[in-house]
Amino acid sequence: MIQAYEHKVQYYETDQMKVVHHSNYIRWFEECRIDLMEKGGLGYERMEAEGIICPVVSISCQYAAMTRFGEVVEIIPKVEKFNGIRLVISYEVRERETKELRCTGESSHCFLDAEGHPVNLKRNSPEFYNMFLKLCE
Repeated sequence: MIQAYEHKVQYYETDQMKVVHHSNYIRWFEECRIDLMEKGGLGYERMEAEGIICPVVSISCQYAAMTRFGEVVEIIPKVEKFNGIRLVISYEVRERETKELRCTGESSHCFLDAEGHPVNLKRNSPEFYNMFLKLCE
């Protein structure tokens, strides 16, 4: 079962009206993605130590309501697609107490070696492949 990632909105993430600047949601998606991998048992640092990187290929974000300074949001990730070479994760950002939807988004990734060549996790890193398969459930 995938757990939500919690984030408390910091003052520097807001504008003069104390509303979160839109660019920060994309940063939160990354924080959530790193947390997802750590909770899955294999962190991003270990993936890089094995010579595999997972760059963002595309990202989208749809804003539903404003998030303000001091609020705590839950970011719920879901692995939408995974084939060992590409990965798609969706995100739902909700205010922790009210569960009000603040934003949804999706990021697409691929797996590359240090030279930028595509990597098939099933063949090159079965441990990471199996972790992502479990996260798909």
